[in-house]
Amino acid sequence: MNPEIEFELMKSQASELRRAAAHHRRVLEAERGNKSERRSFFGKRRSS
Repeated sequence: MNPEIEFELMKSQASELRRAAAHHRRVLEAERGNKSERRSFFGKRRSS
């Protein structure tokens, strides 16, 4: 295959992987935020 085409293909694959990794991090951070909110909610219910 043409080296220039291979290089462009690798660049596009790398950018897709970076985008997927960033999305994955955002999802994990959102899940962590939801867990801490749930804990504080139940903590408030127990104390009242």
